Amino acid sequence: MPLSPALPARASQGEGAGGFRDALPFRLRRKYTVAQAEACGYNRRATVTKQFQAIIFDMDGVVVDSEPLHERAFREVLEEIGYARSHGIDFAAYYGKSDLVVWRDFIARHRPPHSLAELLARKEEKFAALLQGEEPIFKGLPELLEKLSPGYALALASGSRHPTINAVLDLRGLRRFFRAVVSSEDVEHGKPAPDIFLRAAELLAIPPNVCCVIEDSAAGVEAGLAAGMTVIAITNSLPIEKLARATKVVRTYGEIESLLLPSSALRAPSPPRRGRGTG
Repeated sequence: MPLSPALPARASQGEGAGGFRDALPFRLRRKYTVAQAEACGYNRRATVTKQFQAIIFDMDGVVVDSEPLHERAFREVLEEIGYARSHGIDFAAYYGKSDLVVWRDFIARHRPPHSLAELLARKEEKFAALLQGEEPIFKGLPELLEKLSPGYALALASGSRHPTINAVLDLRGLRRFFRAVVSSEDVEHGKPAPDIFLRAAELLAIPPNVCCVIEDSAAGVEAGLAAGMTVIAITNSLPIEKLARATKVVRTYGEIESLLLPSSALRAPSPPRRGRGTG
C-alpha cells in the first residue's frame, strides 16, 4: 500500500471528544483561526506517518459540484408547491446533510399538505435531470480516482439517497472505482455522526484508523473525525476557516494526490538537458 507523507496528526487523539478545539484556551474556543491556535502553541502541523488502506470519498461537493444543483432542485419544488419566497431554508447550513433533514425541517416549520416521500421523490427527479444535463464532475477527480484505485480500497459515503448516488455514479463510469457505496439511508444517524464512514469501513473490512476521508463540509469533517479517521478537507464548498477541524485542508485534487501518492511527485518529468554545442 502507498505510504502517506507526513500528514498532520488528529489533534483530537487523546484529548476527548472535543479534540483540538477543546484543547484551546477558553477565549479561543468560540472563534479562532488556525494561525491563532498555532500562536498559542497548538501546532496542527505536528506530524504522523500513517499507512492508509482505504480512502472514503464524500460525494456532493467532492466528486461532483452538485451543491448548486441540489439547491436549484429544492427551489424548483418549493416554487411548485407555493413556498418560493417563504420556505426559510438556509441551504448552506445543510451542506453535508441529507435531503431527509432538509425536508423534515421544512415540514416541521410549514406543515404542508405534501408527504415527506412525495417531496423527496420530486426533488430527486429534478436533481437527476439537472445532473444529466450538466455532468458537473470536478476537473481532476476522475484522474485522481484512476491513480488511487490500484493502491487503495475506495468507498463512497454520501448523505444523499441511493437514487441520487446512482445518478452520479452513472456519469463517466465512476461506479467502477468504488468497492463500497453507503448512503444516509443505510445508517441510523447522518453526518456529523460517524455512522456512514464506519459503515463504509465495515463493508471494506478495513479498520477505521487506517481509513482516510475526503470531505468538503464541516459536518462531514466532524463525522470523519468521530469515526477515528484521518480527514482531508477540500475547499470546494466552504472556506478554509470553516474546515479548520480537518486533519489537513487543501484547495486542489493535485494536493490530495501529492499527499496520498507522494511518489507521483518524484516521477514528474524533468526538462530535457541540453548538451554542449547544441542550440
